[in-house]
Amino acid sequence: MYNAKTILTSFLIIFLSLALSGCTLIFQKGRRTDVEKITQLKTQLSELEQAKKELEDRLRSEIDGKQARVDMTDRGLVVTFVSEVLFDSGKAKLREDSLEKLAKVTGVLNTTVRDLNIGIEGHTDNVPIRHSGWKSNWELSSARAMSVLHYMIDDQDVEPARLSGTGYGEYKPVADNETVEGRQKNRRVEIVILPNVVKEAAQTSDSDAENLK
Repeated sequence: MYNAKTILTSFLIIFLSLALSGCTLIFQKGRRTDVEKITQLKTQLSELEQAKKELEDRLRSEIDGKQARVDMTDRGLVVTFVSEVLFDSGKAKLREDSLEKLAKVTGVLNTTVRDLNIGIEGHTDNVPIRHSGWKSNWELSSARAMSVLHYMIDDQDVEPARLSGTGYGEYKPVADNETVEGRQKNRRVEIVILPNVVKEAAQTSDSDAENLK
């Protein structure tokens, strides 16, 4: 498990790597200095640490029941739900009893980390689709991610511009698909709270590419 120091180090390495690439970070009149950006990143990571504590408190029963987990990773703060907690087998419609669990998460998304973006990722095990009508596990995982995304927008007033949804199907397992327990862990939805430095670096690179045309 990652702590604040570890994730800060990871993002500072990313930041400095971009700076050393030669064109991503160029001092210009009116642009924030590197020190200011690092200070901003530290603030965001502090917000993530606070959000982690709040989510662990709100989801205590789900965490104790191994239905959910909250982890600080090199990507950001990740809330993972076992798919069976949110969906019936082979379905992409949210279970009625899952909405309260998701609302615990959106309560933090709309307050403590209200300025940070959120990625919603759907994952499955490697058992082929046979009877549920989906073309593949990709479609199922994508549809589940989008169901969570639309619930956050339509029912919880999360700003749409902050959200993205992705389906990874069976291709990012976290456990061995040869066991029942492993397949259950792989069937999951991850809600990833992303530090803005990643977005800003991408936008800066796009701007530099445009200037080179």
